[in-house]
Amino acid sequence: MLLAVDVGNTRIKAAVFEENTLVEVVVFDLKMVENEIDFILKKHPKINTIAVASVGKLDPAAWISFEDRAKLFLITPQTKFPFENRYATPNSLGIDRMVLAAGAVLQFPRQNRLVIDAGTCITYDFIDEKDEYWGGAISPGIRLRYEALHQFTAKLPLLTRQAPENYIGNSTSESIHSGVVNGVIHEIEGFIAEYQAQYAKFIIILTGGDAEFLANRLKNTIFAHSNFLLESLNQTFQYNQK
Repeated sequence: MLLAVDVGNTRIKAAVFEENTLVEVVVFDLKMVENEIDFILKKHPKINTIAVASVGKLDPAAWISFEDRAKLFLITPQTKFPFENRYATPNSLGIDRMVLAAGAVLQFPRQNRLVIDAGTCITYDFIDEKDEYWGGAISPGIRLRYEALHQFTAKLPLLTRQAPENYIGNSTSESIHSGVVNGVIHEIEGFIAEYQAQYAKFIIILTGGDAEFLANRLKNTIFAHSNFLLESLNQTFQYNQK
């Protein structure tokens, strides 16, 4: 069994896999990593490998205490990936984006793929049908947009994610909800339109914490999967065992 761990900017998502079967998903705060991983290993004693992809500020030493209980597979830019990296600055490419690209290649072979990860940031990653990774875009996620409006203005309140009741906000709160949520939707659809103008056919994979919230609000046909990164982690590990 494998424990896949995604260390993000604000939290950790972990998933237990038995080969390709997802057994359990756990989400917890960065400061709880040692207690939570210990609990998972005790609950699933057959776990023999921990695969970790990290973009968060977590000390790598946090994993040392588990080395006598499971093999550690830390994903780095030097890990073998199933695509040719055409990024101009490959060493600056986030591990999470590389894992997502790997999952897209392994799950959807021989086609153009656009992966949209709607989390703290919204990332766009394009891998063509020749398995060449070209890059994409990075923009603020929904939560960051709400926080920015509050922190960089004198009077706007800090709100949490909420679907706007109307396109035209008739109060300050409704105007913020409309601006943030509809702004993200128009951004995503705009990026998709740009790709559609260049590529006749490609699959769109939407993942991340806001994936389900956004999925039914987008006009385009997409494959929405909030656990796609964890599944891609598992597949990247298996790919490296071949």
